[in-house]
Amino acid sequence: MAPEVLTKERMEVRIHESLEELSTDLADYIEEIYEESIKDHGVFAVALSGGSIISLMRKLTEAPYNKTIDWSKWYVFWADERVVAKNHVDSNYKLAKDHLLSKLPIVPSHVHSINDSLTAEEAAHEYEFVIRQLVKTRVVNVSDINDCPKFDLILLEVGPDGHVASLFPNHPVLEEKNEWVACITNSTKPPPERITFTLPVINSAANVVVVAPGDMNAEVVHMTIDDVGPECPVLPARMIQPCVGKLVWFLDVEAALKLIRVS
Repeated sequence: MAPEVLTKERMEVRIHESLEELSTDLADYIEEIYEESIKDHGVFAVALSGGSIISLMRKLTEAPYNKTIDWSKWYVFWADERVVAKNHVDSNYKLAKDHLLSKLPIVPSHVHSINDSLTAEEAAHEYEFVIRQLVKTRVVNVSDINDCPKFDLILLEVGPDGHVASLFPNHPVLEEKNEWVACITNSTKPPPERITFTLPVINSAANVVVVAPGDMNAEVVHMTIDDVGPECPVLPARMIQPCVGKLVWFLDVEAALKLIRVS
């Protein structure tokens, strides 16, 4: 069944009857962006987050995607990461590797995770350096309107508090304008030490997907997507506004329960 599609200001909202349908539509969409990127510049630079988004990408490991996609063209990054060992249960890298990357023939040297032997500040600086080098070689494009990297696709998940990546409500890192990758040592959600793409980097992407499954996200989806007036708190998810790129929300019906159905 095709998703219900709403067009809101500067974004598209896709509402699915089930997580299975959401997962299939997400795989179709990722393949579409991949094909556009390959046609345009020969590679596909994608940044992941943790959470349920990895399990929702599982269709990519199945036919037809595992056969029709040239995985050697993929370059994988993380929009945020917990500063823990790569084999730690809290590691976004471990989650992606166990449930996605290990099942796909992606070139190992194309998978760019953080150095887990460094402090949060050191890891953030090194990760930004790596991305800057890849921008110089055009593995990652550069934005047309600023000096930020222009990832082909950044995949995010929103939390019930409105956070995306490791950008939490009322945190000073939301004001960061110059750094591409910031460190956080006092995350309100454990573990406390993290690295995260900053808002300028996320908003410079060619495509941004935000996934929000489940009724526990219904209120934050409503506050983020609907124009509910000045009383609405400034949530990080509301600050995801690509400069020239496309923003698409993937919801299930439970997450869309409070959404205003007006295009």
